[in-house]
Amino acid sequence: MLKLLRLFIFLFFSVNFLYAADIKSIGVPYIENYPKSVYASGNQNWSIAKDKNGVMYFGNAEGLLTFDGRYWQKYQMPNRQIVRSVATDSKGRIYTGSFGEFGYWSYSSNKLSYQSLTTLLPKGNKVTDEIWKIYVDKDRVIFQSFSRIFIYKNNKIEIIKAPSSFLFLHKANTRYFIEVLDKGLFELKGNKLTFIPNSEKLGKQGILSILPYKNGGLIIGTSKNGLFTFNGSDFSPLITSANNYLKTYQLNNGVKLLDKYYVYGTILNGLIIIDEDGKVVQRINKSSGLQNNTVLSIYADDEQNLWTGLDNGIDRIELNSPLYFYFDKTGQFGTVYSSIIFGNKIYLGTNQGLFYSDWSSNGELTPFNFKLIPNSQGQVWELAIVNNELICGHNNGTFKVLGDKISQISTINGGWTIKKLNSTPNYFIQGTYTGLSLYQKTMSGLAFITKISGFDAPSRFIEQDHKGDIWVAHAYKGLYKVTLNNSYNKVTSITYFDENNGLPGNYNINIFNLENKIVFSSDHGFYTYDELSNKFTPYEVLNKKLGSFATSNKIIDAGNKKYWFINHGKTSLVNFSEPGKIDIDSNQFSLLDGRMVQYYENISQISNSIYLISVDDGFVIYNKAQSQSLAKKTLPAVLIRRIDDITDKYFTISETGNHNQETEIPYSRNNIRISFSLPYYRQAKLKFQYYLEGYSKDWSDWSYATQKDFTNLSSGNYKFMVRAKIDDSSVSNITTFEFTILRPWYLNNFAIIVYSVLFIIVLIVGKRLYENKLRKDSQKISDRLQAEQEEILKQETEANEKQIARLQTEKLQAELASKNRELANSAMTLVYKNELLQKLSDEITKLKDENGKKLSEDQTRKIQKVINDGMNDERDWNLFENSFNEAHESFFKKLKAQHPDLVPNDLKLCAYLRMNMSSKEMSSLLNISLRGVEIRRYRLRKKLEVPHDKNLTEFLMEL
Repeated sequence: MLKLLRLFIFLFFSVNFLYAADIKSIGVPYIENYPKSVYASGNQNWSIAKDKNGVMYFGNAEGLLTFDGRYWQKYQMPNRQIVRSVATDSKGRIYTGSFGEFGYWSYSSNKLSYQSLTTLLPKGNKVTDEIWKIYVDKDRVIFQSFSRIFIYKNNKIEIIKAPSSFLFLHKANTRYFIEVLDKGLFELKGNKLTFIPNSEKLGKQGILSILPYKNGGLIIGTSKNGLFTFNGSDFSPLITSANNYLKTYQLNNGVKLLDKYYVYGTILNGLIIIDEDGKVVQRINKSSGLQNNTVLSIYADDEQNLWTGLDNGIDRIELNSPLYFYFDKTGQFGTVYSSIIFGNKIYLGTNQGLFYSDWSSNGELTPFNFKLIPNSQGQVWELAIVNNELICGHNNGTFKVLGDKISQISTINGGWTIKKLNSTPNYFIQGTYTGLSLYQKTMSGLAFITKISGFDAPSRFIEQDHKGDIWVAHAYKGLYKVTLNNSYNKVTSITYFDENNGLPGNYNINIFNLENKIVFSSDHGFYTYDELSNKFTPYEVLNKKLGSFATSNKIIDAGNKKYWFINHGKTSLVNFSEPGKIDIDSNQFSLLDGRMVQYYENISQISNSIYLISVDDGFVIYNKAQSQSLAKKTLPAVLIRRIDDITDKYFTISETGNHNQETEIPYSRNNIRISFSLPYYRQAKLKFQYYLEGYSKDWSDWSYATQKDFTNLSSGNYKFMVRAKIDDSSVSNITTFEFTILRPWYLNNFAIIVYSVLFIIVLIVGKRLYENKLRKDSQKISDRLQAEQEEILKQETEANEKQIARLQTEKLQAELASKNRELANSAMTLVYKNELLQKLSDEITKLKDENGKKLSEDQTRKIQKVINDGMNDERDWNLFENSFNEAHESFFKKLKAQHPDLVPNDLKLCAYLRMNMSSKEMSSLLNISLRGVEIRRYRLRKKLEVPHDKNLTEFLMEL
């Protein structure tokens, strides 16, 4: 029980701490303008309301406006009347009132449509004037015009007539009050009006605001007599400086916010905000950022947004914001390069000079009135507090600032930056246009000592390392390490660094002290210097953890291990307090993107939680405590706002997702666009992620897109799911939208029935056709089998005949081979015979008589004649010729037919060549020499006209 009690006390005080944040008096909160060109409707906005889903509604000169944080939509009344009043209930109805008409809007068939309630008026009653106020009171709705009050309950309307003309009906907590002109203030109890005594003190007319006040009382705003309080029995003027403001600029409406502030809109000069004690906290008008000074309506939502309906436009004021702005709307002081608060004054160093104004540290609203300090005209580069003195680095030198005056302490041009020497805290070094200057802390303050000799390069950034060396960076000329003598008035050595030492280049190299470690920034990330290798290496640990801010061009110490990292116009606050972890907060500073002077960004710390940020046309106050005090609320649900048919012409299918109705889309219109939004109105980075079940495989990537097109969807059921993420941290619940793509006409139920009947008919007809075809096929198969059998018999016969022919051929070939052998043997026999006879002839020539002398020719002639006759015996040739013709199919007949000029010796040579005989064998048969054989071969080639590249033997064998 004790633990529960403690938990309750903790939660109670936590909630009060989170919501009891203050509205600051310095500068103005962020104002988001919605001009007519954005919402595309009439100028005037008479009333504002918000529904349970977070959608905003505005009573506009041209109808009812809706806004969901992303999309605007306009709905016109039946007769295009001006919507003077609007209210919402928990059932999703939006009540509106206009001239001669009141009723409600609700979703029907997934579209917002209007239902008039004037048909429920008792007979003989009509609405003859404007409906100015609407309040939803539990189960009844109260509509108020200047002549009557209409109470709608249980589908009936009760009318309360005015004793004389009404002004406006007001709600304070659960009570309702209305002014009856010339009679006083009345309270509406049930359906009766009760006069409130002493209300004549408020004046005879002009009660325009009644709001809850402390101790159960009321605070009442009048048009001419200022503010009053009511304690339940009597009325008393509220003593406040706001009264003159409200009387002069004509109070028009009011709203209570953050449980302790009151905002009043005026006709002539915007808004004024006071606390419960009447102290003025803020004045916000056109010069502060409003589009128009006439506030026709005002509404405070549950996200600490103040909505204003203006005579021309709609504005959202982000109250309780950690960022408050002051902009130079008139161009009084030019571009701001540096800003600082010192001695109850705020100073702005600009391109035109040094300006100052009073600074209130007690929370009082003190209008700024910036003035130029005499003799400070020109470019101011830096404002720095050095030993409790305000030092101004100027184009014309360096100055000491004394209230509203300056005193020059150095004439060296271009005081860019001044830093204390770590090795000797009484000395300071300043970077200038022409090198380095030395200063010293004295009893009378900071004093210029000398320009440090030996180094003249422009010195935009300077830092001292642990060895005492001075690092100097110039935006275009690169990086130097300078060593000074013991008196710090002369440079003893200069080391220049460039790409050869590992730097990515010479441009935009800056130097910063990050947690007592010198780091070097570049467009390629941060680098560190290694003394041993004399090289620069990427600071990978830092670069990886910083993400997109690894290429920051500026680091500014924010105290308590926090640093501002500025990456070419984008700002983040980086926390190094937890070892091994780097926390980067950039989302809440997105409003500053591009507003600071690039490369000359300046942020100064006012206190532990308040920072002064210089922007190009003013300054911004950042309150870290205010940022931490904002309650982390549960995110609203993502809204499905529109489903459009984008097949050919755009057509709206639904304006609100399913809304308890089934969404069916024809197949011929299966190209749709789904638009969605998150009704979160504070400045933040919103990203969305979606998934279409039945179409996609996974969730999409996070993106800023608020609509998605799906084309050529097939028929079936789909579920579209979407969720949002704020500032890359908080993720909303999933919102779903289910729809069905209907089947095409050729696949609907009727078509399927027709297809079924046709299928049955086709089956029956097909069965009969199949049976007929089966019979025909059987006959064809029988005929085919018979034909195949005949073909087989025919093929067998042909095979047998071929076999017989083959055997006969083989037999003939065997016979031919035998004859060739015989022919060869016969030829060889002739060769042997001729060779033998030749040898006999040779031997005879060698015979000798008894005296050893050769025989005479006469003695051997007869024998030689016998031998010659034997060698030239034609019978041998005739026998050879006949055998040759039998073996070679009348070879000689073909040869004679083709070459009739061949003589018998030529034919003999052809026969011998065809038998592939050697020249020696042919010379023996022809009884000629080898030379004679060659000559005959040559002559034969010519007669046969054998090509020169063709072998004669092959030619004859191919014949």
